[in-house]
Amino acid sequence: MKSMEIRNVKGTFDYLPKEQQIRNKVTNCLTEVFESFGYLPVVTPTLCYYDVLASKYGGGAEILKEVYHLSDQGERNLALRYDLTVPFAKLITLTKDLPLPFKRYEIGKVFRDGPVKVGRNREFIQCDVDVVGVNDVFIDAELISLYIHAFNKLNISYTVDYNNRKLMTGILQICGVEEEKMTSVITVIDKFKKLSKEEIKKEFVCCGMTEEQIEKLYEYFRMGFDGILSKFQKTDNVMLQEGMKELREVQNYLTVLGISENTSIDLTLARGLDIYTGTVFEVFAKNSKMTSAIGGGGRYDKIITNFIDDGQEYPAVGCSFGLDAIVEVLNEQKIETERNFVDLFVIPLNTKSESLMLANELRKRKIKVDIQYNERKLNKILNTIDREKIPFVIILGEDEVKNQKIVLKNMLNKNSYEFAFDDFDAISKTIREF
Repeated sequence: MKSMEIRNVKGTFDYLPKEQQIRNKVTNCLTEVFESFGYLPVVTPTLCYYDVLASKYGGGAEILKEVYHLSDQGERNLALRYDLTVPFAKLITLTKDLPLPFKRYEIGKVFRDGPVKVGRNREFIQCDVDVVGVNDVFIDAELISLYIHAFNKLNISYTVDYNNRKLMTGILQICGVEEEKMTSVITVIDKFKKLSKEEIKKEFVCCGMTEEQIEKLYEYFRMGFDGILSKFQKTDNVMLQEGMKELREVQNYLTVLGISENTSIDLTLARGLDIYTGTVFEVFAKNSKMTSAIGGGGRYDKIITNFIDDGQEYPAVGCSFGLDAIVEVLNEQKIETERNFVDLFVIPLNTKSESLMLANELRKRKIKVDIQYNERKLNKILNTIDREKIPFVIILGEDEVKNQKIVLKNMLNKNSYEFAFDDFDAISKTIREF
């Protein structure tokens, strides 16, 4: 019988404690920020019906190429979710009595069978916030503000680029781009930063654009927002009018909030997917090898509206944080964890019962305690504690129990503190205050 090869699926990873501690630090930080903005936690299933994910109201044909498609024993047509947005739309559809606006956050695993590179895996965690029921772009500006709060708290240097899909569509209409060609043309525009003019022209030709259209597209999308406002201030194109108005409103809100310094309008930013209907934004880390976005999102007013299809409008906007990409940036900065998982290590010397009781009392006081369970030489135990940077140790021998005295040793500064055996509050206070 052929031996089994033990390995991970490509694009999936195991995370050991030190790695997971950094990941937890990011998700804990994001959770605090989300809740400070009034977002409420929800959880949606990882396993979905394929037809829900494949709905024309979801991510579009391109994303479906990366969906993990499967079936169960009942031969149901199922799939693993590829993002948290479509499951959120499904949640709102199934829970119609939710008071609107409804603001939620979710941190969970998603799966995409796509190319693997740094910061982009096949099994990964998304950290999303979404709002349904607000049709005013001030909430779009607030989400950009949420990004700024979060990345400041994570101590990551960043820039937030934003744009408006209505503005983009309006320019395409003025350039005479047919409806059926817009998606492919927008995909090319989204590559303006990466490709040369000649490469862009070739891609536009592949989309069926004429030379005149190509020149106009290249000119307009490199003009800058002020240039667009000036050139098209008297336009009768409704889509472009709305896009310019909304983009200017977001810009004004960011100025009022005093956070415009780290933001910029990028007229070529499209976010790729067809779901977006208005403001779109992406976050990039400065001075980093991570060139792809570490966060992104935008307004998608049609998904939930079309899912429910009850004649009512369900405007929605959301943003996502890429946990793997953020961790890569933090790893570049060689972020040290603030402290080991364990606050105190107890070493019993023929005092297992007493050590368990001591640990239990300190855990009640929210001290993280580990105990030496196996027989080992004391110097080896202390070497391990030093290597793991556990800050405090108590060696509990029979004399300590007999005399009802405990010595708490700080392994980092080598100070020692003596306490009565049952003075748990004082022991806890000393550990917490370090």
